[in-house]
Amino acid sequence: MSLTRRTALGGALAAPFLLPGAARAQGAAWAPSRTVRLVVGFTPAGTTDIAARLLAEPLGRRLGQQVVVENRPGAGGNIGNQVVAQAEPDGHTLLMQTISGGAINYSLYGPRMPIRPEELAAVGLMLRVPNAIFVNPNLPVRTLRELVDYAKARPGRLNIGSSGAGTSLHMTGELLKLEAGIDLTHVPFRGAGPMLQETIAGRIQVAVDNLPSVIGHLREGRLRPLAVTTRERTPAMPDVPTTAEAGFPGVEATAWFGMQAPARTPRPILQRYSDELNQIIREPDMQRRIADLGGM
Repeated sequence: MSLTRRTALGGALAAPFLLPGAARAQGAAWAPSRTVRLVVGFTPAGTTDIAARLLAEPLGRRLGQQVVVENRPGAGGNIGNQVVAQAEPDGHTLLMQTISGGAINYSLYGPRMPIRPEELAAVGLMLRVPNAIFVNPNLPVRTLRELVDYAKARPGRLNIGSSGAGTSLHMTGELLKLEAGIDLTHVPFRGAGPMLQETIAGRIQVAVDNLPSVIGHLREGRLRPLAVTTRERTPAMPDVPTTAEAGFPGVEATAWFGMQAPARTPRPILQRYSDELNQIIREPDMQRRIADLGGM
């Protein structure tokens, strides 16, 4: 995937989740007849998994059926995408989609991509989040500029972790390398959980993660935040500067998370899920929980 020196990993890329209007009465009439599985293309403890688990309980309550999160990690979300694309389009299999599986991977993998965009249908957008750039506290840097200077003096000797090749975390790291002119060795994982464990242990010195899955470690001092990648500071961590404030305005990224279903899923089923998702994310308690995690 080619990268420009300035790009935002968001905005129009969320277009797969724009579901046009339909007969809402028909959508409300449909209900699942058994357990619904919500597939996550990454390991537990990452933001995709957190978003799915935030959604599963209230969605199941509103549907009258249990919603079970099923982790199918690998290939930057492609494995989970393929599982859902090939599932029966009967409303009992859903996908928690990400910017990587829903947008970036189609450019990154090209003809090797296991599915086409039209094999998945839109349900709705759940949230957007900043990415955070952070380090192991033992690394002697406290600002993004200090990290860049430290890395320039040690080309290729620092590792930078992400939740997988092609994820917005990987792309954010590549943007930083381009913008700052530094050489960091990318180490991809199958999800944010194992990447965070290795960064806390010090085997990865630098990392990028969606804010919700790393925010607890940052608040409790297990990892040191250097910057967030949105244009404005996040109210969830108001003391952490933006990448622009740190001197690197070209490193700007916003990740998004939403729901999709197999492409041949009947329209009334898609509409029912879209209506329920929109109601859930408007609830004050859900809004508070998302904001506390740094989501928007």
